[in-house]
Amino acid sequence: MGMYQLGGSALYLSSRDIQIGRGETIPDTAKVLSRYVDGIMIRTFAHKTVEELAENADVPVINGLTDEHHPTQVLADLLTIYEHKGRLKGLNACFIGDGHNNMAHSLLEGAAAVGMNIAVASPEGFEPDARILEQAAERAKANGSKAVFTTSPEEAAERADIVITDVGQVWGRKKKHRRD
Repeated sequence: MGMYQLGGSALYLSSRDIQIGRGETIPDTAKVLSRYVDGIMIRTFAHKTVEELAENADVPVINGLTDEHHPTQVLADLLTIYEHKGRLKGLNACFIGDGHNNMAHSLLEGAAAVGMNIAVASPEGFEPDARILEQAAERAKANGSKAVFTTSPEEAAERADIVITDVGQVWGRKKKHRRD
């Protein structure tokens, strides 16, 4: 709908409509689609699929969702926060849920990029990817904010202006849920 409202048109191609993963390589799919469209948005499981598609496409590639990131959702969330709070920089946000999922990762990255403080709270075994947390903390510091992890939802929400939740039932579950 967004594309239509901006005066463009969009195609929806499912795995049944194209050969990606069923005989055509990702680089070949990228090259073919680049000849037909001005941009590609892909929702897929493996983040490396988005990276490979982007490396081989001649048009912009947007990550619509992967196992590691969900940047388009976080952009929408940041816009909603801005619309309600009038700013992003300096606000305190917390995410309570499975810290090792695409939303937690993208919230860490998005908040850090706009100078919003972010605390992710998850039980042990559900921590955000250490590399993503470290990069977000460095970027947050450069933008005058903080990106932190805690196992205490109370601590994360203590001074929060915004509380974001997802998969709250992780408390009390075994570590087997964790994906690496």
